[in-house]
Amino acid sequence: MNIKEIKEMINLMNENNLSELEIEKDGMRICLKKGLNGEIAVESPKSKMVFSQPLPEHMVYQGSPQVSKETPAEKKGSSKTVEIKAPMVGTFYRAPSPESPSFVEINQEIEVGQVICIIEAMKLMNEIKSEIKGKIVDILVDNAEPVEFGQPLFLIEPA
Repeated sequence: MNIKEIKEMINLMNENNLSELEIEKDGMRICLKKGLNGEIAVESPKSKMVFSQPLPEHMVYQGSPQVSKETPAEKKGSSKTVEIKAPMVGTFYRAPSPESPSFVEINQEIEVGQVICIIEAMKLMNEIKSEIKGKIVDILVDNAEPVEFGQPLFLIEPA
């Protein structure tokens, strides 16, 4: 099964207002599920690939993380913190490799455009860069954990 076939299945889902579609072809099983926000997650249990629709050109995310001014009241008790959220579905990594130091640590000052983590999606490593200058207050996800689109990753205290 190739990307073109998966895109055709996604179009079929959208055209027929389906919220879930599971197909097995040539020994490969694909499960497509539409989330509440209208995005479609594609999962293949054999190859463990997960991505969301719409698919960006060349299968690489070129955007930057979502930044939300809303923060959980229970987090660090500061109303001046900003959440940096996951811009895609994938696996969160704090460092470029297991032997390397983390991109950022709690209480570290960060700059606009600084790489703060990697999200792996479909075996592509997508660097996530900060859109704000500030200090890392909290890291909300553990290394190598799966993340969902829009899931809070970091709490930042803007400078």
